[in-house]
Amino acid sequence: MVLKPPLPPMEARSVQEIPAGHDWQYEPKWDGCRCIAFRDSKKIYLQSKAGQPLARYFPDIVAALGKLPEQQFVLDGELVVPVSGALSFDELQLRLHPAASRVQKLAKAHPAIYIVFDFLDQSGQSFLKQPLHERRDLLEKFARSNLKFSKALRLSPATTDYRTARKWFKKAGGNLDGVIAKRLDAPYTSGERTAAVKIKQIRTADCVVGGFRYARNKRLIGSLLLGLYGEDGLLHHVGFTSSFKASERRELTKKFEGLKKSPGFTGSAPGGPSRWSTDRTGEWEPVTPKVVVEVAYDHFTGGRFRHGTRLLRWRHDKAPRQCTMDQVDHREGKSLVLL
Repeated sequence: MVLKPPLPPMEARSVQEIPAGHDWQYEPKWDGCRCIAFRDSKKIYLQSKAGQPLARYFPDIVAALGKLPEQQFVLDGELVVPVSGALSFDELQLRLHPAASRVQKLAKAHPAIYIVFDFLDQSGQSFLKQPLHERRDLLEKFARSNLKFSKALRLSPATTDYRTARKWFKKAGGNLDGVIAKRLDAPYTSGERTAAVKIKQIRTADCVVGGFRYARNKRLIGSLLLGLYGEDGLLHHVGFTSSFKASERRELTKKFEGLKKSPGFTGSAPGGPSRWSTDRTGEWEPVTPKVVVEVAYDHFTGGRFRHGTRLLRWRHDKAPRQCTMDQVDHREGKSLVLL
């Protein structure tokens, strides 16, 4: 095997529109964790996007790769965890646990899937310099001979049809995080963003401010905590926004300090330290839930916005009780059947 870890994966730059033309290949952007898989006989190494080892967290995938007839290869793909017919990023994150016994239990309850989308090395021959259309042909041949031996390994769909890519994009928000477009004539540009682009579905939601956090070491607001009302009638914490201007922080601090009142969130509330944020997660101030904001977001999963949201405007015209979970109902839908 020519290629050795750590190998920086090829990345994609963000654009607003799906590029059209005959020189592009389109792929789903899966809601998972990037992984480069190395196999050299009995040695199997899983590498994260950041170059860190992942094998200890995904023993089920290591076992699946070890059963393939091919003895030497390097694959690029995405680790995902299906739960109740949809991909769960929360369940995927739970795998990153220090206790091996806990990881084994999670793997048994919800086995992972490795969705493969690129072929980088086989039997000591590197494919990095070969154009994507040649690598895809080699990958499909590899898949026909190998991936049938395990349900945990899947070949990611790919198409050169723009209309199909548009259909995938419209389904973004469940299993899909968007669409990836790659140049058919481009080599595998390790660590670069020159040969691929990513397009995410940006959505909006009206949320209630149920609390805030002070900026670190300052008595000024650092972020607003967002909530949505569930079917139970309770206000559940779903994320945060901090995209206001520095010049606005003093006025916002005065405004929301004047609204301080427990409990803020009547349903799920910001908890202690978690895998999403820092050791200051538990430090927040509850406020009367009367202020509504419209925010833009790219993904909602596990009852919360995956990333920080972008504040679009203050909704003085909207009642807090109108800010309900049905705005983000697409989060649980199946987006694309795995082949």
